This record gives sequence, structure tokens and C-alpha cells, in this order.
Amino acid sequence: MIINMKFFTLVLKYSAFFAVLLSFSSQSQSVIVAADQWNLYQPLLKDKKVGLVVNQTSSVNGQHLVDFFLSKKVNVQTIFAPEHGFRGDHDAGATVENNIDARTKLPIISIYGKHKKPSIEVLADLDVILFDIQDVGVRFYTYLSSMHYMMEAAADAGIKFIVLDRPNPNIEFVDGPILEERFKSFVGMHPIPILHGMTLGELALMIKGEGWLNTQKTLDLQVVSIKNYTRNSRYSLPIKPSPNLPNDQAIQLYPSLTFFEPTHVSLGRGTDFPFQVLGHNQHFTGNFNFTPVSMPGAAVKPKLMDQKLTGLDLRQSEVKGLDLRLFIQWYTLFKASDAEFFTSESFMDKLAGTDKLRKMIIDGKTADEISATWQHGVSQFKAQRAPYLLYQ
Repeated sequence: MIINMKFFTLVLKYSAFFAVLLSFSSQSQSVIVAADQWNLYQPLLKDKKVGLVVNQTSSVNGQHLVDFFLSKKVNVQTIFAPEHGFRGDHDAGATVENNIDARTKLPIISIYGKHKKPSIEVLADLDVILFDIQDVGVRFYTYLSSMHYMMEAAADAGIKFIVLDRPNPNIEFVDGPILEERFKSFVGMHPIPILHGMTLGELALMIKGEGWLNTQKTLDLQVVSIKNYTRNSRYSLPIKPSPNLPNDQAIQLYPSLTFFEPTHVSLGRGTDFPFQVLGHNQHFTGNFNFTPVSMPGAAVKPKLMDQKLTGLDLRQSEVKGLDLRLFIQWYTLFKASDAEFFTSESFMDKLAGTDKLRKMIIDGKTADEISATWQHGVSQFKAQRAPYLLYQ
């Protein structure tokens, strides 16, 4: 075969040129979180006294948002710390205390523990509250509840509330029972599915728009949206959102494995792979062994601590969304041995937002049969949330 070398050289030259263009286009379309769009929201903070609802995920190009704001001469007055603390180093459920940040000397006000909603007096010297925390798209992940209470506090105090939006790594899923009013708690405050498929910015708009705030005042709300983000975007979290969700796999398994919290089965707290394994010391399926140990800042007293457990290694599992099969499998195993499975039925019901899920599992329903019972509610929710969606 005869090859025209001049033509071949031109093809190579322009192929390289177009490759560069495609690479540049890909980079230019990368997801840009709201916090990284300083020029867009800087005018909202100019000459304002600002309170920040932030944690370790609140960053701008690798720099903590607090440090970034101080470098930009933003008048930061107060830091509000949610579950796991301002620096993300508190155990799940551990009380967060009021404190002073050693690095910046700013006051830290806890919004996790006894006082989940600050008083009007605490907000008296503020003009703006800015919220910037990474969520994982699951109703019982408590940053959503913290945002709700801070929205109420801002409305009561008559100050502006700004949400710097971040992606939802589980945005493709809308699934699970709609929360029933009598099961409302800090791990579920809104009549939405377990997997709602929304960002916190979109949920803030919905919470206000649907009148879910317990206040007579109107909230001055503004959401700064994510650039180049769609509901099909894949986004790997650069910073773990809480001590026991260390990677994408744990975040993917979190919606399904959290139901093991109120049971006798370990889901890996006290290991290097929490929310990626399941095990027990007497009743088990699988042959993977692990031993939970005390890990201050992540799990001081994990379930079945210092005991050799046997079970399943899910680090390569393709389970995602809300998958009840593993939970049903372990429940059936315990039942066959006449062993107690639940440690707290009431907490199970709070996580589910209903007692119907637990009762259907006890009655021997399959995962598909159970899922079918909430599909109508999910369809209604999708229609209800439509006006608040920011991303296609």
C-alpha cells in the first residue's frame, strides 16, 4: 500500500491539535463547586458580618473555606459546627462542644448535641449565614437536618442564608419510603425518600418553597449553584465527608448498610474500611475476617470491639442505591438461629422513616416486594421536587 507521507504528516499534525482541543474542552467542562466560584458570591459577603456553617469538606482549591475567607478579608464572626465537628474529627453521635478554633481564634458554636438551632441572640451580630458542607444524598445523613435548623434560625433572626452548593454522589438514585410524620427526628426531618436525588442547594429551595420551616418569617435564601454539573455527572469526593465514609465505595454502600447500625452486625466501624464490610462473632455469612478496634475520632467504642468477626468484604461490591438484599439475608440468618437481630427497633424505624419496612422484613417479604410498596410515593415526590431542581 502506498502512503502519501505529506498527507500522513498533516493528519498526525491536526490529530494532535484536535486532541489538545478536546482535552481543553474536557477540562473546561469539569465540575466547579460553588465555593470555587469566588467572583460569583463575593459581592454577597462584602461589608457583611458572616457566620459559617462548615466542616472539613468546606474548601476552596484545597484551602479550608475559613482560611480562604480570612485571606480575602471577609469579616467572619462565628463558625457553626455540625456533627463530627468543625474539623471533622468527632465520632458519629459524639456531642460537639462550643469552643475556640485554635488556628483562627474564632468562636465555634455547636449545632450538634443539646442545641441544634442557635438562638436569635447568638445570631444578633451577623448579617449573613453561609452554608458549605458536602452531603452524600441520603435523608438520614445529618448535615441536611443541620442546614434546616440553621435556615430556621436565619429566618427568625431576619438575616440572609446562602448555600454554596456541592454535588450529590448518589444523585442518580431516588428510592425508599417517604418519611412519615410520627417518625420525624434528627435523622429524618422531611417527607422525602431515603435517597432523594437532590443537592443540598436544591433541598434548601424545596424546604423553603414547601413551607417546611417552623417559622412565621420568610427566609432570605440564595443558592450559588455548581458549574458544569448535571444529574449524570460523576463526582468523586476529594475530602471524606465524615470519619467513617473514607472513600467512594463506602459512600456508595452507605444507603444500604446504615440499616445495620441498630443491629448486632458490625459494618466495619473501628476498621480501615467502615461501611465496606459486614461481620459478627457468632452468626455470619461469608469468610472474611476483621477485628474492630478503638479509633478515637472515628469510633472510640465500635460494636463488637476487639473481637474477631467473620462476614463479607464488600470493598469490590457493586451494591449501590438502596439495596435491601444484604439486610434481609442477615436478618434471616439470625432468625434461623433464634438470635436477636435488632438492638433498637425504634432507631431502625427512625432511619427508615416508617415502621413498615422493619415489619415487612420480619414478615418475610422480599426486597422487590418491599420496594414496590413505596414506588407511588417516590413518583409523587419526583413531581413535587421538580420546580426546585437546578441541574438537568
